[in-house]
This record gives sequence, C-alpha cells and structure tokens, in this order.
Amino acid sequence: MRPILMKGHERPLTFLKYNREGDLLFSCAKDHNPTVWFADNGERLGTYRGHNGAVWSCDVSRDSTRLITGSADQTAKLWDVQTGTPYFTFNFDSPTRSVDFAVGDKLAVITTDPFMGLPSAIHIKQIARDPDDQTGESVLILKGPTGRINRAVWGPLNKTVVSAGEDSVVRIWDSETGELLVESDKEDGHKRAITSLSKSADSSHFLTGSLDKSAKLWDTRTLTLIKTYVTERPVNAVTMSPLLDHVVLGGGQDASAVTTTDHRAGKFEAKFYHKILQEEIGGVKGHFGPINALAFNPDGKSFSSGGEDGYVRLHHFDPDYFSIKI
Repeated sequence: MRPILMKGHERPLTFLKYNREGDLLFSCAKDHNPTVWFADNGERLGTYRGHNGAVWSCDVSRDSTRLITGSADQTAKLWDVQTGTPYFTFNFDSPTRSVDFAVGDKLAVITTDPFMGLPSAIHIKQIARDPDDQTGESVLILKGPTGRINRAVWGPLNKTVVSAGEDSVVRIWDSETGELLVESDKEDGHKRAITSLSKSADSSHFLTGSLDKSAKLWDTRTLTLIKTYVTERPVNAVTMSPLLDHVVLGGGQDASAVTTTDHRAGKFEAKFYHKILQEEIGGVKGHFGPINALAFNPDGKSFSSGGEDGYVRLHHFDPDYFSIKI
C-alpha cells in the first residue's frame, strides 16, 4: 500500500472527516485553517480561512454544502463548502472542542471546554436551512461532566447525545429534555481520559479510545460494553471500517513525551484489530509523531490518518486487504 502524503498543514492534525459520498476529505489542525482535499488522489481543493486559533473538529452536512468547525478561538463557524466563506459564527465564552451535525442537518451539537471558572458544556444549536435565517441561540445546554468533553455526537434518530471526555465516563443524554439517561460503569469503563469517539455507519454502536491504552466498543442504546481492544500505547484516535469487521486505533505518546519514544523512520502506526475477535490484524506505519486523527472512507476501501507531524496520509487498500483471513 503506497500512501499519498498530503502536506498542507503547518501544525499537528486534530481531526479528519469524509463527506457522505467519500469523495472529499476535510482536515482540521492547530494551524487555524481547515482544509478540504480530493479523497481519491489527495489533491488540495482549498482552505477555510477565518478562525483565529487551533481548530479541534469539523463536520460536513449530508449534501456536502455546509461545514461546521469548532475552534480554540471560542467560536464555532458554519461555512459554505464550495466557496470557503464562513456565513455564521457561534460565539462562546470558552474554547469549542467538538462539533457534530444531527441526521437531517437541522441541529448541531457543540461542546465547550472548561475555562476561567466556567464548567464544560454541551450546546445544541438549531441549523437553519437558509443561511440568512441562522441564529446563535442554544436549544439546550447540558452541564455536569467535570473536565473537558473531548467528543459529543448524536445517537440514533437524534434522540440522544453521547458524550465522553477527560473524566473517563461515557454519558448518554436525552437531546430534548437534557436529562442524563445512562453513564458508563466504573468497572467496565475507561480508567483514564477518553480522547476520541467514533460511531458505526448505522449508529448502533460506537468506539471510544483512551489514554489508558485501550479502545472500547459500546452499544449506543444501552451503553453495554461489547468489546475491549488493548494496545501498548495511549490511543488518540479511533475509527471502524464500514465494510469489514475491522477497527483502527492510532496513538502514541503525548507530544511532550515524544522524545522518550523511538525516533527512527515513522514508528507511529495505525493498528488494525478484528472487531469481533479483538485480535490485532496488522499495522500501517509511517507517521513521525503520534496519530491524532483517523477516518475511514464511507466505502471502506481507503482510510486516512493525521499526525502530530502535520501530514495527512491517505491509504487506498490493496486487493489482498479485503481477503485477510484471521
């Protein structure tokens, strides 16, 4: 597998997202400029200029017309995907971390970090069909978790919001009333901060990655722990194949501890595990720093990884990948 190296960011990658058709890849980094690329050949289409801080995450609407980004500059912005112009800015009193469009793109969930005495919060915003009608009011604000909420996503049919973060607890909230429905068990759950959360294609289950050197697969409705994948290093990013029973974990030491790891040619790898058997299948090496972002193309035939080294590596699978026998 020869990766396509996509160099466009000057700072570490934070997030990767494919659109629904899988022909565009959006990347966020600490360099203020989210970027869109052709997902087949890695050609850069353009950047979204307007943020004034690190951009932590993004999401793209079902029809690929609008993009939402969350940034450390205390805003979340809505963009016209085609022209690259921001058409609305949500202002907050603390840095925004995670953004996620609901099914139907009429709502978005945005998380904000604890900051200057303010607790972390999950905001649900209405997204207007006509950009001119867009307002900044929150439909609902959820508070409760301590520490940063690293990721919040919509559950099935937008009835719930699933959140996870630094306090190592996964929580499921009612998206209409704001009530906390269920939280992960202390015994089953992660032991350290949860860094990443990725849903399956049908939202029936989701995967969390944690600094406790493991990833866990959960049932979205009941929050039952299904599987645990154990690895040797902290997990910063997780994704799962929409096609085969594979989960991919990426990670490595925190940037500050990188000098203690092997510095030779790209030792930081994305590890593939069998979703059911929990066994490691293989790995893809290449990054010169921890992997911070992973995304699978919706067709399951390629995946991309973003690292602390500022590169996005796009991997189209060889035919023999699809016939791996375990």
